[in-house]
Amino acid sequence: MTPTHLDHAEAVRRVLVLTHTGRDAARDVTLSFCKALTEHDIVVRLLAQEAADLGVEASAYDPPIEIVDGDTGLAADCELAVVVGGDGSILRGAEVTRESGTPVLGVNLGHVGFLAEAEVDDVEDVIAAIVERHWTPEDRLALDVRAFRDGELVTHTFALNEASIEKAARERMIEVVVEIDNRPLSRWGCDGVVLATPTGSTAYNFSAGGPIVWPTVEALLVVPISAHALFARPLVVAPGSLLAVEVIARTDGVGVMWCDGRRAVDLPPGARIEVRRAEQPVRLARLHEATFTDRLVAKFDLPVQGWRGRRRTQDPESG
Repeated sequence: MTPTHLDHAEAVRRVLVLTHTGRDAARDVTLSFCKALTEHDIVVRLLAQEAADLGVEASAYDPPIEIVDGDTGLAADCELAVVVGGDGSILRGAEVTRESGTPVLGVNLGHVGFLAEAEVDDVEDVIAAIVERHWTPEDRLALDVRAFRDGELVTHTFALNEASIEKAARERMIEVVVEIDNRPLSRWGCDGVVLATPTGSTAYNFSAGGPIVWPTVEALLVVPISAHALFARPLVVAPGSLLAVEVIARTDGVGVMWCDGRRAVDLPPGARIEVRRAEQPVRLARLHEATFTDRLVAKFDLPVQGWRGRRRTQDPESG
C-alpha cells in the first residue's frame, strides 16, 4: 500500500541538539551530530543562537536543519534531546525538555559529568545508538519548588538536583527554621540549607556533606550548610514529605534561593520555601546498564584494587 502524506509526516524523526558553543570541542562534536544524524534522515533541531555560533546553514543539510528561536516548545515532537557539555548544560536541557517530557541524553565535556550518559570519545557509538533507537528512558525524581513572601507565591519552579537556600552576603549567616510535614524540626544559624533529590546527591548535596543516594531510591534529602547548632545532621526523608524552610523574620541576613544552580530568587526575612516531590519527573536517556556503583567508581576514580568479587561455592556436580 502506498503511504499517505500523513503517514510520511508521522514517520519523520527529530532530535534536538543543545550544546555549549563556548568550547571548541563542543562545537566540533555538535557538528558531527548534525552531519551524521541528517545522513540517516533524522531531522536535527537547533536553537537559533547556537546555530549562528556554529555557523550552521540549514539548507546545507538534507533534511534541512530546523532552527528555532527561544525555548518555548523547543523539544516538541523530538524523540530525544542530545546535550553536549557538562552537567550544567544537561540541567539546562532538563529545563527546556520538561514540558514535553523528551528524554535527555548527555555527552560529557565537563569534569565529573554524573548526569551524562557518554563521554566525548563515545560520539560514534552514541550516534549509532540514536539511529538504531538503542536507548532506554529513565525517570528521575524532581522537586516542585515554591517561594512565598508575606504569604504570596512569588516563584514556582522545579529542580532536578536541588533547591538551596543560602546567605546572600559572605559576612552574615541566615537564621532559618526547617519544617518537615507541617511540623518544625530545628532552627539553624547557617550558611544555608540544601534540599536535594537522589540524582542531586552527588552534586551540591555531596559537597555540603550529605549522603550519596542511589538514583533509584525514592527520597528527599535535607542538608544544613555550616550550621551553628547541636542537631545539624543530614536527613533522608520520605519522598511524599513536604519540606519547608522559613527565613527568620528578624534575621540580619538576606538570603537567596537557587534551583540547580541556574535560577535564583532573593529571599527577604520572613520568606518561606516549600519543596515537595514534583508530579512530573525528569526523563533521561540511558545507553548502558552499568550499575550506579560502577558509575561512582569511574566518576570519582575510587580505589578498588584488591577486590576479588564474591566467592562462589564449588558446584557439587563438577566434582
